[in-house]
Amino acid sequence: MLYNTYEMQRNWLAGASAMAGLSAELLQSPANPFASMGGSVMASALEVFAHASAPRGKPTFGFTSTLVDGREVAVHEEIVLQRPFGQLKRFVKAGVEDAPRLLIVAPMSGHFATLLRGTVERMLPKHDVYITDWRDARQVPLSAGRFDLDDYIDYLAEFLDHIGPGAHMLAVCQPSVPCYALACLMSAEKNPNRPRTLTMMGGPIDTREAPTAVNDVATERPHAWFRQNAIQIVPYMYPGSGRRVYPGFLQLTGFLSMNLGSHMESHFAMFKDLVKGDDDAADSTKAFYDEYRAVCDMTAEFYLQTIETVFQSHSLPKSEMFHRGTMVDPAAVTDIAILAIEGERDDISGLGQTKAALTISTNLPDAMKKYHIASGAGHYGIFNGSKWRTNIAPLVEDWIALHN
Repeated sequence: MLYNTYEMQRNWLAGASAMAGLSAELLQSPANPFASMGGSVMASALEVFAHASAPRGKPTFGFTSTLVDGREVAVHEEIVLQRPFGQLKRFVKAGVEDAPRLLIVAPMSGHFATLLRGTVERMLPKHDVYITDWRDARQVPLSAGRFDLDDYIDYLAEFLDHIGPGAHMLAVCQPSVPCYALACLMSAEKNPNRPRTLTMMGGPIDTREAPTAVNDVATERPHAWFRQNAIQIVPYMYPGSGRRVYPGFLQLTGFLSMNLGSHMESHFAMFKDLVKGDDDAADSTKAFYDEYRAVCDMTAEFYLQTIETVFQSHSLPKSEMFHRGTMVDPAAVTDIAILAIEGERDDISGLGQTKAALTISTNLPDAMKKYHIASGAGHYGIFNGSKWRTNIAPLVEDWIALHN
């Protein structure tokens, strides 16, 4: 019922957004005699509303080139492996070979993989970059079956098998847990395709460390509450009709409400930029929210299993996590170099949650462990923005080069 109500509201807002956009253009037109009589202020307000209420689909990465050793090189995307709930995408650089192969694992947490556009862009020049491109669960027919945390780990294993021996893995936020679990499983099996390095940034390895508001929400309510209140049925107009999901719009609502004041300030700043004609600054804010508001659904079974395993039972750091009947043993990791990165101001994954991976890797030599606190960086700033580009990415590059 909630999903259907949301769809009705979304369709209404799409029409209102279009009307507001047209009105803004009319008020700003030089042919409008009222344009100089406060029209710019009203037009700016309408433009902010039009942008905030516009419907959004899956964004594109949009890369066409990158710089390699000071020369411009063409880039194109290639889907190298496709599965019902996700695909392995490669960014192919024309004429460039033998770069370290890097699998960037995007979170399945309400946003598309393009949220990591800045991450990919920064790592492209020196690496052969792959990324997990997860599908919107509402687009996956029921005939494709279910997808839970175990399946997520299986997909990652299949992706690494496809890339082959010697690859490196970079997990941003949520996938830190399944990526580390896979590292344990592949190490125990001596799988030749296990990654040489695993970098985890802002990941909830042990959410008992410095719990945040996100952790509190996940622990203050019983598991049954999430099943009854967070799970919805995909409406008939989508290919995944009838599938039980945790909708992206609910996840986005939660993220926005956590920092409502800062989001309102951002939109007011955009309004002021539009009024004074600073289109570049306004466009920068628009670009961020175009990406941030593009959301997708995740399967109910994946969401509920993650809540239970990661946030309520703390199964991984307690060595009580199992994957299809096999225990995930952190002591099995002996030769995968681990880099844990945390943001000083991260309000999603608190300080110490990612570092816990180094603590529980009891048989990994200290020389293959590294910890870094990104000064002044929030959660988003760990993998996007100036701090990521200038301070954090070089650290990741050096770690990969050291163990390549």
